[in-house]
Amino acid sequence: MKSLSVVSVVGNCFLALFHWHTDTGAIRSGDGRAVIRSSVREFLCSEAMHFLGVPTSRALSLVVSEEPVWRDPFYNGSVIKERGAVVLRLAKSWFRISSLEILTRTGELDVLRTLLDFVIKEHFKSIATNDPDKYVVFFSRVLNETAHLIAHWMSVGFAHGVCNTDNFSLLSITFDYGPFGFMESYDPNFVPNTSDDEGRYSIGAQANVGLFNLQKLLEALKPLLTSDQLSQSLQILREYPQIYHQRFHELFKAKLGFLGNEEKDSYVIAFLLKDNK
Repeated sequence: MKSLSVVSVVGNCFLALFHWHTDTGAIRSGDGRAVIRSSVREFLCSEAMHFLGVPTSRALSLVVSEEPVWRDPFYNGSVIKERGAVVLRLAKSWFRISSLEILTRTGELDVLRTLLDFVIKEHFKSIATNDPDKYVVFFSRVLNETAHLIAHWMSVGFAHGVCNTDNFSLLSITFDYGPFGFMESYDPNFVPNTSDDEGRYSIGAQANVGLFNLQKLLEALKPLLTSDQLSQSLQILREYPQIYHQRFHELFKAKLGFLGNEEKDSYVIAFLLKDNK
């Protein structure tokens, strides 16, 4: 079960999300419970990402439970008893691309419009609420920030592990730390998720998966757009690769201490990121 509440921290509004377990049966074949091991990883990683300058949810607290949880940590059939834990996550919003997708799929367009207007009013204050193109501007902002976020992931060697629309924030922050990982050495096929046999969410695929998720966001917005607005949004979507690669190169040039804008910089970066396996 996940419980939501509003917390005020230094004058800013954050949403607190408790992550522990569910009895709804809506979590595939697992019990949904978190153990100390995974909870400590999330706590440490979200704080590390914050201090690396990557937009992320934060971990406010971690509470250990006395309730036993049975797990197979090495996926070798050896089940052991572990202790459960509860992580209190903080973020300015927990709305995801899937929050809009589900409303479009169920035909709840009035609710979709209400939710979008709320998100824009609360979190995209530079977008005028009376702007007839506000949903197009919103889409453009989310696309830009998503491209920047994934470029930032790549700059620190971070692989999220489960890059579906349910784990992509409308505010373009990193959240839902599950089977994530950091590369020890460059390998575009690095996959931290042991259940991802096909490498769908490999670190080298994250930018393309981001584009796929943005396509799904546009599909969710489509019922609220005019034909002209849809055409504008499709053009914005086509600009994603350029936006991503520009930010990607800016971050890597900064890591390498490159000044100015030399054409050969891109060749050096590409050479250093060449898969040597």
